[in-house]
Amino acid sequence: MTSAQATTRIQQLTDKINYHNDLYYNKSKTEISDFEFDQLLEELQKLEAEFPALRLPDSPTQRVGGGITKEFASVAHQYPMLSLGNTYSAEELTDFDSRVAKGLAGDTYEYFCELKFDGVSISLIYEQGLLTTAVTRGDGVRGDDVTTNIKTIRSLPLRVKAKDVPNRFEVRGEVFLPKEVFKQLNKEREDIGEETYANARNTASGTVKMQDSTEVAKRKLDCFVYYLLGEENDVETHAEAIKKLERWGFKVSPTYKKCSSIQEVLDYIQTWEKKRHELPLETDGVVIKVNSLEQQERLGFTAKSPRWAIAYKYKAESMSTRLNGITYQVGRTGAVTPVAELEPVFLAGTTVKRASLHNANEIARLDLHLGDFVFVEKGGEIIPKVTGVDHARRAATVKPISYISRCPECNTPLIRKEGEANHYCPNEKGCPPQIKGKVEHFIQRKAMDIDSLGEQTIRQLFDLGLVKTPADLYDLSKEDLLKLEKVKDKSAQNMLEGIAASKAQPFENVLFGIGIRYVGKTVAEKLARHFKTMQNLRQASYEALLEAPEVGEKIAQSVVEYFADKANLREVERLERAGLRFESDQKEPELVSTVLAEKSFVISGVFQNYERDQLKDIIIAHGGKVLSSVSGKLDYLLAGDNMGPSKREKAEKLGVKIISEADFESMLKG
Repeated sequence: MTSAQATTRIQQLTDKINYHNDLYYNKSKTEISDFEFDQLLEELQKLEAEFPALRLPDSPTQRVGGGITKEFASVAHQYPMLSLGNTYSAEELTDFDSRVAKGLAGDTYEYFCELKFDGVSISLIYEQGLLTTAVTRGDGVRGDDVTTNIKTIRSLPLRVKAKDVPNRFEVRGEVFLPKEVFKQLNKEREDIGEETYANARNTASGTVKMQDSTEVAKRKLDCFVYYLLGEENDVETHAEAIKKLERWGFKVSPTYKKCSSIQEVLDYIQTWEKKRHELPLETDGVVIKVNSLEQQERLGFTAKSPRWAIAYKYKAESMSTRLNGITYQVGRTGAVTPVAELEPVFLAGTTVKRASLHNANEIARLDLHLGDFVFVEKGGEIIPKVTGVDHARRAATVKPISYISRCPECNTPLIRKEGEANHYCPNEKGCPPQIKGKVEHFIQRKAMDIDSLGEQTIRQLFDLGLVKTPADLYDLSKEDLLKLEKVKDKSAQNMLEGIAASKAQPFENVLFGIGIRYVGKTVAEKLARHFKTMQNLRQASYEALLEAPEVGEKIAQSVVEYFADKANLREVERLERAGLRFESDQKEPELVSTVLAEKSFVISGVFQNYERDQLKDIIIAHGGKVLSSVSGKLDYLLAGDNMGPSKREKAEKLGVKIISEADFESMLKG
């Protein structure tokens, strides 16, 4: 393909993918299948790799991330991002209304009400219709440039193509993690033995500041916009600005309303107090703004906040109920989680009977006694949590709760590793919930994807003594499956076919499925790509594991310990004999040029614009070789930040040339 042909095709693909992105994420419609969409994106990625100079500034490939940001530059806001005054009472809202009336000297006015979302405030700068800068609120005067990460949010337009778009404008919004995404994220963390996140708001905030935008893209952040700023916007009211943002393709929550009086505002607040729990994201109040921009200007600002807007905060719904007992759940990794068993109470739209107490530290902090009356809230409107003890109702007969010392399932003495909050049952080969949990983890969609099985089936197979490890699944016969309740000939056949089909899952799925502690889906993908085969991974030393992307000391030690266990090795060998894939099928990149021909590289450290896997692909695509260790035959040590000192010392001793990221980019240009 010529450069001219590539230019035309890249533009066609960019327009088509951006169109389908907007259709799916902003209008909840689809015109093509996921497979067809992925094919378009893959074609564009290949063309951009072959012709990097032709990549467009609004390329949808930015949605999948790839850049590494070690430091976030500080940026001054053109318009300060001031905080709003807060109120929790109707009386204070009425007082606010009186101040507005007085400030406008009797002129008529109206309000614009919007739900206040509990996320991360963001400022988006567009120039010539193109998203150029995304800045966090920071201290209101300056924030951090997080543009690379924000571009991964698929509901945000990278380019606005409407006819009336000014040369420069600013949009403000709230970045958030949808409730379902947050639940899934916590489930995945729990699944690999990591501590779960406390709430969606803090998790969204941490995600926005992650160094690796590829990981940000996987978190599936979303954004509602609520404010348009700029000198050329040609609107007279906030309502007109919101309509313009909607017309330009921005995602605006449809929950807003214009109100002609403070009573209508109060009615709106009351309407959403319960109804908001049905929304897909967290909300903590309502923002009330004077609608007219001219009137906003007349009312002006105090030192800290606008006089024309206020936030009404819903009080966190809290109820007092009796703590009837504590049960202890044992997860797949052996982590023991204490759960409060409560007298049922209706809270934030649902009946709450149980609440996580997290660990022994939390029980001690709360000073819980069995039979106490405790205050319960829904943390972030999602997860029920015990926030305190109603001491006024504590009976003299209640006794402090002592944390268990033995596993509630197998009676094995619990352990607590230094620096960790959780207690663990170390009997991973003999503790029933750990055994069943490992098999359930193995069959899940992101692992072996055996959808013909399920948790209930696995439990029955375990109880019948037919399945104690994932490898046992591949020894099952139809006669075995017909022993299960309500399973007939057709169902048994479907199960067997699902088990057989799982053998086609790629190596990274197998690696994730075998359940090495701390090895989540992303780390499994990195390990599979780096080591290529299960054999290579089994033989890798602790030091070699640290060379793999995303692998730190905790993960490296866990992998070493897993393969040092003879029972685990026997399990892996059984899976290999069953026919599972133990080699990566990721293809080497196609040759683009020979500018690096006969040159060898070792890559070490963290880089500004690339992941190490990307650098490896680029080197191979331009004819070079990537080695794993420094020797006298090596041509270049490509050095990023935080590179291990031993590699640098060895390279200097052997006279190997050490080059920077910028040096490498110059080499690519010949």
